[in-house]
Amino acid sequence: MKISRDNTNKKKIINNISSKIGLPSSYAKKIVDDVILILISNIVIKKIFKIKNFGTFSLRKKNKRIGRNPKSKINHPIIERNVITFKSAENLKKKLNTYVRK
Repeated sequence: MKISRDNTNKKKIINNISSKIGLPSSYAKKIVDDVILILISNIVIKKIFKIKNFGTFSLRKKNKRIGRNPKSKINHPIIERNVITFKSAENLKKKLNTYVRK
């Protein structure tokens, strides 16, 4: 059995907000843009962003290291960088599990 992945993009989120709430798409776009901006600015400033009953976004620094191309076996340096991690809240996990099991 092949599982297809239907990635959600910003446009789909904007359309869902617009259709469910009845707002014009321009207002829904502004809401989505503002939420993303708040998320990014809090992660940059505070290094962590918690949403109750949803989860926690946090900024983590990865050190530089040596990586290897598995096909050519050539080593390449991987530069140090910041990555965002997400840990889901227990309530979100419970809700997801009840919907998935049906």
